[in-house]
Amino acid sequence: MREQWQIIRDEIAEDITKGSILSGEKLPTEPELCQKFGVGRHSVRRAIDALAVEGKLRVEHGRGIFVEDAPLIDYNIGRRARFRQNLRAQGVVPGGSVIGYELCPASSVVAKALQLAEGTPVHCLFSQGMADGVPICLGYSYHDAARFADLPALRQKNVPITDVYRHYGIQDYFRLTTSIYARRAEKDEAQMLRQHAAQPVLVVCKTDSDSARRPIAYSEGIWASDRVKFTFEEREEGQ
Repeated sequence: MREQWQIIRDEIAEDITKGSILSGEKLPTEPELCQKFGVGRHSVRRAIDALAVEGKLRVEHGRGIFVEDAPLIDYNIGRRARFRQNLRAQGVVPGGSVIGYELCPASSVVAKALQLAEGTPVHCLFSQGMADGVPICLGYSYHDAARFADLPALRQKNVPITDVYRHYGIQDYFRLTTSIYARRAEKDEAQMLRQHAAQPVLVVCKTDSDSARRPIAYSEGIWASDRVKFTFEEREEGQ
């Protein structure tokens, strides 16, 4: 026999599936839901929490409960994977900005990826990526500070990374390596991605290189796992 919160969860989920509650629509307030279902706040909160974990609802503190309206992005990963191109190809408007920067010594992981000595100064930029105005990823990117001296200033002006590389004479760049793993979201990550804290994130680590296969960037992207799926291109022999 289902508990009260499960009945509420299933009824709201069915309304979303049938389209009775539309994507992006705001649900009634918690007291209104209690009155509608004739239950206490604990049952309503547990049902809402379960649907938020499933990615069907989004709780914005101070604003209310909304049906999740984030687009599911089919992100293509190949030798020339580009964030903006991936989104535009699906009719999704890309966005985002650099929201943090520091000059720091390269860790062993970053140094190995960029083929630098550990402790070499590197630019670390923290950014947020958007799809139709909805956050889908956060990212840390690392570049050799000596090679890309003005990179932070250019990126903080929202100059696309492709144009930044061209500024340094790099006309094209390629993905050398990609690794993906899942983990629990940190509290601040969940808040910035507007997802439930119990939902996992996908961490995508990659190294990019110039045409001479010299590493130019290492990054760690933190993706909202219910808003993206990754498709890997088959590489041609010799690539």
